[in-house]
Amino acid sequence: MTSKRAKLMAWFLLGLVRVLTGAQARWHGCPPKAEQRIYFANHQSHADLVMIWAALPAELRGITRPIAAKDYWTKTPFKQWITTAVFNAVYVDRERVDGQDPLAPLVQALDNGDSIILFPEGTRGHEEEPQPFKAGLYNLAQRFPQVVLVPAWIHNVQRVMPKGEVVPVPILCSVTFGAPMQVEPGEERRAFLDRARAAVIALREV
Repeated sequence: MTSKRAKLMAWFLLGLVRVLTGAQARWHGCPPKAEQRIYFANHQSHADLVMIWAALPAELRGITRPIAAKDYWTKTPFKQWITTAVFNAVYVDRERVDGQDPLAPLVQALDNGDSIILFPEGTRGHEEEPQPFKAGLYNLAQRFPQVVLVPAWIHNVQRVMPKGEVVPVPILCSVTFGAPMQVEPGEERRAFLDRARAAVIALREV
Protein backbone atom coordinates (compact mmCIF):
# COMPACT_ATOMS: atom_id res chain seq x y z
CA MET A 1 0.00 0.00 0.00
CA THR A 2 2.74 2.43 1.00
CA SER A 3 4.65 1.74 -2.20
CA LYS A 4 1.54 2.43 -4.29
CA ARG A 5 0.87 5.66 -2.40
CA ALA A 6 4.49 6.70 -2.87
CA LYS A 7 4.33 6.08 -6.62
CA LEU A 8 1.12 8.07 -6.92
CA MET A 9 2.63 10.92 -4.92
CA ALA A 10 5.76 10.84 -7.08
CA TRP A 11 3.69 11.19 -10.26
CA PHE A 12 1.62 13.97 -8.67
CA LEU A 13 4.72 15.91 -7.57
CA LEU A 14 6.41 15.37 -10.90
CA GLY A 15 3.38 16.77 -12.71
CA LEU A 16 3.02 19.67 -10.27
CA VAL A 17 6.68 20.67 -10.52
CA ARG A 18 6.61 20.50 -14.30
CA VAL A 19 3.46 22.62 -14.48
CA LEU A 20 4.89 25.24 -12.10
CA THR A 21 8.46 25.32 -13.38
CA GLY A 22 8.83 23.32 -16.58
CA ALA A 23 11.61 21.42 -14.76
CA GLN A 24 13.84 21.62 -17.82
CA ALA A 25 17.09 19.66 -17.72
CA ARG A 26 19.93 21.09 -19.81
CA TRP A 27 22.76 18.61 -20.21
CA HIS A 28 25.51 21.02 -21.22
CA GLY A 29 28.69 19.22 -20.20
CA CYS A 30 27.64 15.57 -20.03
CA PRO A 31 24.74 13.34 -21.09
CA PRO A 32 22.36 11.72 -18.63
CA LYS A 33 23.98 8.39 -17.87
CA ALA A 34 23.27 5.55 -15.45
CA GLU A 35 26.64 5.69 -13.70
CA GLN A 36 27.36 6.49 -10.07
CA ARG A 37 27.50 10.25 -9.67
CA ILE A 38 27.56 13.04 -7.13
CA TYR A 39 25.51 15.93 -8.48
CA PHE A 40 26.39 19.15 -6.61
CA ALA A 41 24.43 22.38 -7.02
CA ASN A 42 23.62 25.82 -5.67
CA HIS A 43 21.04 25.96 -2.88
CA GLN A 44 18.51 28.79 -2.46
CA SER A 45 15.22 27.05 -1.73
CA HIS A 46 13.74 24.00 -0.03
CA ALA A 47 12.36 23.25 -3.50
CA ASP A 48 15.90 22.62 -4.85
CA LEU A 49 15.73 18.98 -3.80
CA VAL A 50 12.47 18.48 -5.70
CA MET A 51 13.65 20.50 -8.69
CA ILE A 52 16.75 18.40 -9.42
CA TRP A 53 14.83 15.18 -8.74
CA ALA A 54 12.15 16.23 -11.27
CA ALA A 55 14.74 17.29 -13.87
CA LEU A 56 16.43 13.88 -13.94
CA PRO A 57 15.18 11.23 -16.39
CA ALA A 58 13.10 8.47 -14.82
CA GLU A 59 15.89 5.91 -15.09
CA LEU A 60 18.22 8.19 -13.10
CA ARG A 61 15.66 9.24 -10.48
CA GLY A 62 15.44 5.64 -9.34
CA ILE A 63 19.17 5.41 -8.58
CA THR A 64 19.78 8.97 -7.34
CA ARG A 65 19.15 10.00 -3.73
CA PRO A 66 18.90 13.66 -2.68
CA ILE A 67 20.48 14.81 0.56
CA ALA A 68 17.91 16.26 2.98
CA ALA A 69 18.48 18.22 6.18
CA LYS A 70 17.16 15.97 8.93
CA ASP A 71 15.97 18.78 11.21
CA TYR A 72 13.75 20.28 8.48
CA TRP A 73 12.55 17.27 6.51
CA THR A 74 11.56 15.16 9.55
CA LYS A 75 9.76 18.02 11.30
CA THR A 76 6.32 16.58 10.42
CA PRO A 77 5.20 13.02 9.62
CA PHE A 78 4.21 14.09 6.09
CA LYS A 79 7.61 15.66 5.31
CA GLN A 80 9.35 12.59 6.66
CA TRP A 81 7.14 10.23 4.65
CA ILE A 82 7.57 12.13 1.40
CA THR A 83 11.36 12.37 1.69
CA THR A 84 11.64 8.73 2.71
CA ALA A 85 9.01 6.97 0.57
CA VAL A 86 8.99 9.24 -2.51
CA PHE A 87 12.51 10.68 -2.79
CA ASN A 88 14.44 7.96 -0.92
CA ALA A 89 16.43 10.84 0.58
CA VAL A 90 19.56 10.55 2.68
CA TYR A 91 19.09 12.47 5.94
CA VAL A 92 22.00 14.46 7.30
CA ASP A 93 22.44 16.44 10.51
CA ARG A 94 23.59 19.97 9.76
CA GLU A 95 25.40 20.04 13.09
CA ARG A 96 27.72 17.37 14.47
CA VAL A 97 25.73 15.21 16.90
CA ASP A 98 27.48 13.34 19.75
CA GLY A 99 30.74 13.22 17.83
CA GLN A 100 29.16 11.43 14.86
CA ASP A 101 30.52 12.10 11.39
CA PRO A 102 27.78 14.06 9.52
CA LEU A 103 29.02 12.49 6.26
CA ALA A 104 28.39 8.93 7.49
CA PRO A 105 24.93 8.58 5.83
CA LEU A 106 26.37 9.86 2.52
CA VAL A 107 29.28 7.45 2.73
CA GLN A 108 26.85 4.59 3.33
CA ALA A 109 24.73 5.60 0.31
CA LEU A 110 27.81 5.77 -1.94
CA ASP A 111 29.09 2.47 -0.55
CA ASN A 112 25.75 0.98 -1.60
CA GLY A 113 26.27 2.19 -5.16
CA ASP A 114 23.72 5.03 -5.08
CA SER A 115 24.19 8.38 -6.79
CA ILE A 116 23.49 11.42 -4.60
CA ILE A 117 22.44 15.07 -4.97
CA LEU A 118 24.50 17.31 -2.72
CA PHE A 119 24.31 21.01 -1.83
CA PRO A 120 27.88 21.84 -0.75
CA GLU A 121 26.93 25.18 0.83
CA GLY A 122 25.35 23.15 3.62
CA THR A 123 22.43 25.55 4.02
CA ARG A 124 20.31 27.78 1.82
CA GLY A 125 21.88 30.98 0.59
CA HIS A 126 20.12 34.26 -0.15
CA GLU A 127 22.68 35.92 -2.39
CA GLU A 128 23.06 35.80 -6.17
CA GLU A 129 26.05 33.47 -5.91
CA PRO A 130 26.53 30.37 -3.73
CA GLN A 131 28.21 30.64 -0.37
CA PRO A 132 31.68 29.08 0.00
CA PHE A 133 31.47 25.30 -0.29
CA LYS A 134 32.02 23.21 2.83
CA ALA A 135 34.49 20.36 3.02
CA GLY A 136 32.03 17.49 2.53
CA LEU A 137 32.25 17.42 -1.28
CA TYR A 138 36.05 17.28 -1.18
CA ASN A 139 36.08 14.56 1.48
CA LEU A 140 33.62 12.41 -0.48
CA ALA A 141 35.54 12.94 -3.72
CA GLN A 142 38.73 11.80 -2.01
CA ARG A 143 37.08 8.73 -0.53
CA PHE A 144 35.21 7.76 -3.73
CA PRO A 145 37.49 8.74 -6.63
CA GLN A 146 35.57 6.45 -9.01
CA VAL A 147 32.31 8.40 -8.54
CA VAL A 148 31.70 11.04 -11.24
CA LEU A 149 31.32 14.61 -9.92
CA VAL A 150 28.78 16.65 -11.91
CA PRO A 151 28.18 20.37 -11.17
CA ALA A 152 24.69 21.79 -11.66
CA TRP A 153 23.07 25.22 -11.58
CA ILE A 154 19.41 25.56 -10.60
CA HIS A 155 17.82 28.58 -12.33
CA ASN A 156 14.98 30.60 -10.78
CA VAL A 157 13.63 28.05 -8.30
CA GLN A 158 13.87 30.51 -5.39
CA ARG A 159 11.28 32.67 -7.20
CA VAL A 160 8.76 29.80 -7.34
CA MET A 161 8.44 29.78 -3.55
CA PRO A 162 9.74 33.11 -2.22
CA LYS A 163 10.75 33.15 1.44
CA GLY A 164 7.72 33.59 3.67
CA GLU A 165 5.22 32.62 0.95
CA VAL A 166 3.04 29.51 1.06
CA VAL A 167 1.56 29.61 -2.46
CA PRO A 168 4.01 28.73 -5.27
CA VAL A 169 4.29 31.06 -8.25
CA PRO A 170 4.61 29.57 -11.77
CA ILE A 171 8.09 30.50 -13.03
CA LEU A 172 10.06 28.80 -15.79
CA CYS A 173 13.01 27.02 -14.15
CA SER A 174 15.77 24.76 -15.37
CA VAL A 175 18.72 22.75 -14.15
CA THR A 176 21.93 22.95 -16.17
CA PHE A 177 24.34 20.05 -15.70
CA GLY A 178 27.99 20.74 -16.47
CA ALA A 179 31.10 18.82 -17.39
CA PRO A 180 32.32 16.25 -14.84
CA MET A 181 35.31 17.21 -12.71
CA GLN A 182 37.59 15.53 -10.20
CA VAL A 183 40.16 16.32 -7.55
CA GLU A 184 43.47 16.84 -9.30
CA PRO A 185 46.59 15.09 -7.94
CA GLY A 186 47.95 17.12 -5.05
CA GLU A 187 45.07 19.61 -5.15
CA GLU A 188 44.35 21.07 -1.73
CA ARG A 189 40.87 21.12 -0.25
CA ARG A 190 40.12 24.83 -0.52
CA ALA A 191 41.48 25.06 -4.06
CA PHE A 192 39.22 22.21 -5.15
CA LEU A 193 36.16 23.60 -3.38
CA ASP A 194 36.69 27.03 -4.93
CA ARG A 195 37.07 25.42 -8.35
CA ALA A 196 33.91 23.34 -7.84
CA ARG A 197 31.97 26.44 -6.78
CA ALA A 198 33.25 28.31 -9.84
CA ALA A 199 32.13 25.41 -12.07
CA VAL A 200 28.60 25.69 -10.64
CA ILE A 201 28.49 29.49 -11.05
CA ALA A 202 29.75 29.27 -14.64
CA LEU A 203 26.66 27.26 -15.58
CA ARG A 204 24.47 30.25 -14.73
CA GLU A 205 25.48 31.88 -18.00
CA VAL A 206 25.13 28.80 -20.22
